[in-house]
Amino acid sequence: MAQSLFRVLKTADPARALDVLAPAWSLPIVARMPEIRDSIASETGHGEVALGKRRQIGKQLREKNYQRAIVMPRSFKSALIPWFAGIPVRTGFRGESRYWLINDVRELDRNVLNQTVKRFAALGVDAGESLPDIPNPVLQVSKQRQHELIARLSLDTSRPVIAMMPGAEYGPAKCWPLEYFAELAAKLDESGFAVWVLGSDKDRASGDVIAKDAHAINLCARTALVDVIDLLALCQRVVSNDSGLMHVAAAVGVHVHGIYGSSSPLFTPPLTDKRDIHSLNLDCSPCFARQCPLGHLRCLKEIRPADIHAKIV
Repeated sequence: MAQSLFRVLKTADPARALDVLAPAWSLPIVARMPEIRDSIASETGHGEVALGKRRQIGKQLREKNYQRAIVMPRSFKSALIPWFAGIPVRTGFRGESRYWLINDVRELDRNVLNQTVKRFAALGVDAGESLPDIPNPVLQVSKQRQHELIARLSLDTSRPVIAMMPGAEYGPAKCWPLEYFAELAAKLDESGFAVWVLGSDKDRASGDVIAKDAHAINLCARTALVDVIDLLALCQRVVSNDSGLMHVAAAVGVHVHGIYGSSSPLFTPPLTDKRDIHSLNLDCSPCFARQCPLGHLRCLKEIRPADIHAKIV
C-alpha cells in the first residue's frame, strides 16, 4: 500500500529521488517498485526501540543529505532515525508524543482518511491540500525468474493456477478455516484448476493441511518473498485472507478473492479493480480483534467454500 504514496510523489515531481527505510524482510518487495532509487534496512526488530541502532543508522544517513522524510507509522520510535539523520523536514501524523521529532505535523481525520492507503497518500501532499487521485500499486515481475522457478519447483502450468494464501500474521480472527481452504482446493481440482499454496515458513503446516490429499502443491517455506511475487503473476486468481500477500497479489495484477473476518474491506481493500470481496458484514464485525471475542468466528465460518468456488468458475 505504501507504493501508492511513492507513485503520488513521483507524479508530482518525476525527478524526485525516493529512498525507502524499511525492515529488511520487506526490501525484496521495495526492489520491485520502479519509483524507488534505493532501499535501506532498518535493522531493528518489530516493537524494538533499539535507541543505539536507530542513532547509528541516522548518523550514517546524514551524509546522504536528505531534504525530507515521510514517517508513515505513527509510533514514537519510527520518527527517531529521521531526527538522528538531521533531515530538515520530517512529515508525519500526530501521535505518541513525538512533537519534537516531527516538525511537519499532520492531523489524522479518520472520517476523511478512512483507508490506510489514503493516510499514506495524504502524507505526500502539502498540509491542507486535497487528496489526489490515488494510483494502485504495480509491482514489477521478472519473466526470467518465473521460468527458473517453474523449473526449480517442478511446477505444472498446463492448467490455470489458483493460489491460496492461508496465513495472516495478525491472528486467528483473520484466518479462514484450513478445512475450508482444503475443501475449496478439492473443488477447484475437480473443476480443472491447479492449486498452489503460498506463504512463509510459518505457513508450512497450514499448507500441508490444505495439500494433504494432493489437491494442491504446498510451496510454503520453499520460496522467498521475491519468488512469491513472480509466482503470483503466473496465477489466474488468488484466494487469500486479509494479509500482506493479498496486497502483493493485487499489485501484480492477479484477480483477488479477499476473505475478511475481524478486519474491514472498507479500511484495507485489495488495491485493484480485479477483486471479489468475501465479507458477511455481521453486526459484530469488524471487531479488529486478533481472537474472536465472542468465541464463534461466524464472520469466517459462514463464508462457505462453495460460495467462493462459484465466484471462480
